[in-house]
Amino acid sequence: MSENVTCVVIGGGPAGMVLSLLLARAGVEVTVLEKHGDFLRDFRGDTVHPSTLQLLDELGLGERFAALPQSRLSRIGFGIGFRPGSGIGRDDLLVIGDMSRLKVRHPYIAMVPQWDFLSLLADAAKDEPTFNLRMNTEVTELIRERGRVAGVRYRTEDGQTGEIRADLTVACDGRWSIAREQARLAPKEYPVPLDAWWIRLPRNPQDRAEALTPVTDKGRFIIIIPRESHLQMAYIAKKGIDPQLRARGIESFRAELVDAMPWLADRVDQIESMDDVKHLDVRLNRLRRWHRPGLLCIGDAAHAMSPIGGVGINLAVQDAVAAATLLAGPLRRGGGVPPALLAKVRTRRLLPTIAVQTLQRILHRMVIYPIIKGERSGPPEPIIRLMRRFPKASFVPAYLIGIGLRPEHAPAYARRPPQPAPAHPAPAPAARTPAD
Repeated sequence: MSENVTCVVIGGGPAGMVLSLLLARAGVEVTVLEKHGDFLRDFRGDTVHPSTLQLLDELGLGERFAALPQSRLSRIGFGIGFRPGSGIGRDDLLVIGDMSRLKVRHPYIAMVPQWDFLSLLADAAKDEPTFNLRMNTEVTELIRERGRVAGVRYRTEDGQTGEIRADLTVACDGRWSIAREQARLAPKEYPVPLDAWWIRLPRNPQDRAEALTPVTDKGRFIIIIPRESHLQMAYIAKKGIDPQLRARGIESFRAELVDAMPWLADRVDQIESMDDVKHLDVRLNRLRRWHRPGLLCIGDAAHAMSPIGGVGINLAVQDAVAAATLLAGPLRRGGGVPPALLAKVRTRRLLPTIAVQTLQRILHRMVIYPIIKGERSGPPEPIIRLMRRFPKASFVPAYLIGIGLRPEHAPAYARRPPQPAPAHPAPAPAARTPAD
């Protein structure tokens, strides 16, 4: 089968769905190809930051988003002076980033399952006649003609194959992007000394949940993300030790968690085996060039981020808004997009990307790695003294994480009046597969 569209988007993640929604509202014929049959994958980026919340308001989706099950966090900090048994949070919280200092409508991070966020975007896009979402459709190859990418070939779950030709192909297929690989766009890799292992445990009513609070000790760094119904936790350790962790077994892993957080003793048996501990190979990289003629990479396909700060999803969304703002007009007129215009997407988004990745590299080197090596039990003393003496300094990390250096706003053609939330929202489904 062969078809023709104006734009084909590879991947139905945050970048792909936001870009497709905006382009469809501009009247651009856009098809999204998503290899999975649903959005239910656990341990994806679930942090929606103030800049993205503002965008949802501009798109008329703020009320519908606010109706989704979520928890809201306004502070990022380190616990100092921990007493065993005190639950989430520490007795003396050293606030590193205080979202409440931001002069925005939503001064907090919303913790929402990514499948709910993506479903919201997909439902909004389906109202547009030029939008088409195909699930269970995996891109297998780029189509090249006369020195440019002219579309993609795909395979469906039942084995059918076909091709879609397009004026523009946008790769939103993540850090292991097949489109990026086939286009021979190799990212520059930055050294990362750590990996993450994701787990989830039940949340009890007495668990305090006012902040994103790492549990730190010499040799330990565990990030606790309080959710409405459970605790999502990231166990941070040296890169490359996944085989050793698994060889030691689940009893050893449970004991490690209880030793660090005695208040978890009544629930760690909910981690039934090491299969419930999902390893994330942390990468930090960036393409030097985000495009080829007829092809654009955005989001994780252009720059993989560390999970520190939870900024990956929001940078991907900002990339998508920038791309739609620059490219909707030329795509609507037809005839393709000049490579020079594709290059402007990278130019527009490069400084915010570099700023966040630089901040993450500093945190890896100066804060997290010395802790997991056993050299320190918390952040460096100069940071502790600075934040205690000048608490207003917490505005700077909060702004970089929550807003960014160049926040993008919905173009005029995509804005809508507020859409009311459904009277009886569907119950949240359970995730079935781990993150890719």
